Amino acid sequence: MIKEWATVVSWQRGVAQVRCEAREGCGSCHARHSCGTRLLEKMAPGTQHHLAVASALPLVPGQRVEVGINEGSLLRSAFLVYMLPLLGLIGGAAMLQGTLGTDPAAACGGVAGGVAGFLCARYLARHTPETRDNQPVILQVALPPSSLHVQD
Repeated sequence: MIKEWATVVSWQRGVAQVRCEAREGCGSCHARHSCGTRLLEKMAPGTQHHLAVASALPLVPGQRVEVGINEGSLLRSAFLVYMLPLLGLIGGAAMLQGTLGTDPAAACGGVAGGVAGFLCARYLARHTPETRDNQPVILQVALPPSSLHVQD
């Protein structure tokens, strides 16, 4: 389970809208200067991601919750987004290179295969059943901000 803390934006009828702030890399590796996550954060600072998460507990705006998503679901999504267009690109280029034997044909086949792989990934993403395993879940709930009182 991949976990991340988020802030509740709103809660209505058992669905919480939460906001996850993007971090500047994970900080656990030494590749800070060549890290893709860090570069993306520099390009779009302050990026926030909003999720709708089912919650039977009533939540208040500003409350912190720990959200988790299944690793298998994340791996399937990454395969759809990255591998299907790449496999289409390589397969299309190889097919037209093998049939026509020219470099321009291989380039056209690669572009056509990449587009076909992208469209296939888009179709599969839209028609994947919305099972509980594919949805983020709330793992922990912190106290609401109004319940904390500091005494002098």
